[in-house]
Amino acid sequence: MTITSRPLFLMLAAVGFIIIISCQNSRRPDNITIKIIETTDIHGAIFPHDLINDEALDFSLAHIAGFVKKERSIPGQEVILLDNGDILQGDPLIYFYNFIKTDEPHIVSRVMNEMQYDAATVGNHDIEPGPDVYHRIRKEFSFPWLAANAVEKNSGEPFFEPYKIIKRQGVKIAVLGLITPAIPKWLPENTWQGIEFQDMIESAKKWVAIIQDKEKPDLVIGLFHAGVDYTYSGQDADTPFNENASQLIAEQVPGFDVVFVGHDHKSNHKTVTNTNGDEVLILGSRNNARQVAVATIQMNLTQGNIYAKEISGELLEISEQKADGEFMAKFDLYLQRAKVWVVEPVAGVTSYLSTYPVLFGDAAFTDIVHQVQLDITGADVSFTSSQSFELEIDEGILMVRDMFKFQRYENKLYTMTLTGQEIRDFLEYSAGLWFNQMSSESDNMLLFRKDAEGNIALGSNSRASLANPFWNLDSAEGLIYTVDVSRPAGLRINISQFVNGNPFLLNETYSVAINSYRGNGGGGHLTIGSGIPQAELKNRITYESEKDIRWLIIDWLKDKKTMTPLANNNWKVIPEQWTAKAAVRDRLLLFGVE
Repeated sequence: MTITSRPLFLMLAAVGFIIIISCQNSRRPDNITIKIIETTDIHGAIFPHDLINDEALDFSLAHIAGFVKKERSIPGQEVILLDNGDILQGDPLIYFYNFIKTDEPHIVSRVMNEMQYDAATVGNHDIEPGPDVYHRIRKEFSFPWLAANAVEKNSGEPFFEPYKIIKRQGVKIAVLGLITPAIPKWLPENTWQGIEFQDMIESAKKWVAIIQDKEKPDLVIGLFHAGVDYTYSGQDADTPFNENASQLIAEQVPGFDVVFVGHDHKSNHKTVTNTNGDEVLILGSRNNARQVAVATIQMNLTQGNIYAKEISGELLEISEQKADGEFMAKFDLYLQRAKVWVVEPVAGVTSYLSTYPVLFGDAAFTDIVHQVQLDITGADVSFTSSQSFELEIDEGILMVRDMFKFQRYENKLYTMTLTGQEIRDFLEYSAGLWFNQMSSESDNMLLFRKDAEGNIALGSNSRASLANPFWNLDSAEGLIYTVDVSRPAGLRINISQFVNGNPFLLNETYSVAINSYRGNGGGGHLTIGSGIPQAELKNRITYESEKDIRWLIIDWLKDKKTMTPLANNNWKVIPEQWTAKAAVRDRLLLFGVE
């Protein structure tokens, strides 16, 4: 097996649009070139326009459509187009067609059918909008939606299609789809009710045996909505239901020629050796249509009527391609509808808002979400984090598009019962992900990612990055507390009382407002931090909103009409004589601004 990489412009040698029709001849060709193109984690980036920030983009599914057209027009190769999940969430355009404009075929099914996808795998964010949305999409697709390890609880049969057989000139290609099994840890049960998500490795073993026995394919392709790093979030190779088991399957389950990956939003391009000693190519592209992964397979028929295969892979930057004009013209109406919707006014805001202060103490940006959650639920405590890393909102009119800055995901709002001790342990866990232990004012306040030598790792933009995802750094409202970063992790939180003056007691039980991702165990705050068993979490839920939190914020703001964003400073990081100076340095490291 060889791995090659070459610039995109070398591949785009032909123009025009010719659909190569599969030949069903029984005679197998002596030689055939098959090119498999994978998209993954598109997250609604269908058009080259950022509806949240009203900016043009140089990447989108429209760009990929142009690239696929050109590849299909090149003589002497067969093109297979696959998608690896997470397209139904992440952009106002998708939200609009998921929940607002529901009286016609979905924009996603329209464009994917137009591009003639051969198969796709379901992603966790395709389950997130709920069964009304994914059942509707599934019926509209002209290709199968795969997930062999998502089975019906009652029958044990696959809920989605397990695999797809694709034939090209008598060559049989099997595509097996698998989805990350961690969905019950992230999503409300009513979004996946009736589905059991099985271990990916065990499912792969089962279905590869079935495919080889029943179909006898020439190529076996894995299309797995799961990442490569099986150590993510404290897991290891032996962790059951590993969230990112793609590489483990490539290594442990013989039979695959290529494994396409997704979910982790990373560029993945490597080969591994399986237990039979065969090399397996692993490919996966970045999110939001920034890249495509391409596997090129040269097949030569041997005297034994078996194909010898030479497989190469590459990741292509889609910004080098232009958005397809025919695609844009055909679907422009659907974009224009969404553009009108996102500029609908919600409320007035009397001052500038920014996410920059969020990482350094109490901030107006997160306090808005806290206030919505407390007002709606009447809970004693609210937990939330920022779902946007680096953004600013000017004073004036807040529009629908701005609501996607507050809430990037369609999380529901829960109230849960937690003891005072569990609340404190939750905050200790968050602080451990968030803050460095300081011994003087010259130390960093934030916990940054380090290189092999133990120094702060700087990216190509000369900026530092956090050691843990910013969306897992939760603060609390309703309590008055401090985070003492001079102390070691686990011994930093001091809760003095509730903001209304009532005492806070570790052995009392309180109601807590929290989003559904966190409430189902996402991030580990409740399971690892508070020590609540995963199976017990659903018993702690006393309320679940019908609508997502973004929708609730819109309604809340419309009722207010005008908002003055202020932080109530119910919590702070101490010792302040150290953290005040460290915050200036760390903000420059992280954002490039003081």
